[in-house]
Amino acid sequence: MNGTPLSPRVFRGALVSAEPLRPASSVIVFQYNPDTLTRTLQARTSGGEVGSGPLRLTGPPEETIKLSVEVDAADQLSVGDPTTVRFGIRPALAALELLLYPPAQTMIDNQGLAASGLIEVLAPAAPLTVLVWGPGRVLPVRVTEFSVTEEAFDAGLNPIRAKVDLGMRVVTYFESGTQSAAGALSLANHVALEVSGALATSGAEAAAVRSTAGLKG
Repeated sequence: MNGTPLSPRVFRGALVSAEPLRPASSVIVFQYNPDTLTRTLQARTSGGEVGSGPLRLTGPPEETIKLSVEVDAADQLSVGDPTTVRFGIRPALAALELLLYPPAQTMIDNQGLAASGLIEVLAPAAPLTVLVWGPGRVLPVRVTEFSVTEEAFDAGLNPIRAKVDLGMRVVTYFESGTQSAAGALSLANHVALEVSGALATSGAEAAAVRSTAGLKG
């Protein structure tokens, strides 16, 4: 879906997965940016009850994100893309779905080693997945929900149009520590949030609001 030559360039959202064993699924660029993105924040607190002292924020809030991604083969089919002609949008759906799967080879190797008594089977660590939503919002996330509605099919019953509903939980430095890649990204987003918030709370209008509320400073 292309704009006119004079249209401003729009960043395309993406999910990036740092998974060395699956390089083909490491970058998933949204074909069309979702129309809506729902964010829910729940404060991380302690105290605040009667007699227990002031309410304290123990860390950044727990944040969940929900969005719907549309995948359509129309553009690729119109130019005769051979992969799309053969498989429809199955590869695109597979790349998204694989964000919830451990690598198959890792599972096979672990099961073989466990059967031979060499190791205790441990669940493999999830790859670092990052939601890129423009240059100002790059968030480490864990995909927790995946729901796909396949809406049209080709002669081989390959889906050619679908909507994928994704649920994600933002990974913060509270869980992963500031020394990890996810923690560093989370802390950078926290700092950027404070900078953006300062823009909204500066100036004469903010001073007038504070004065009305009886606040100083």
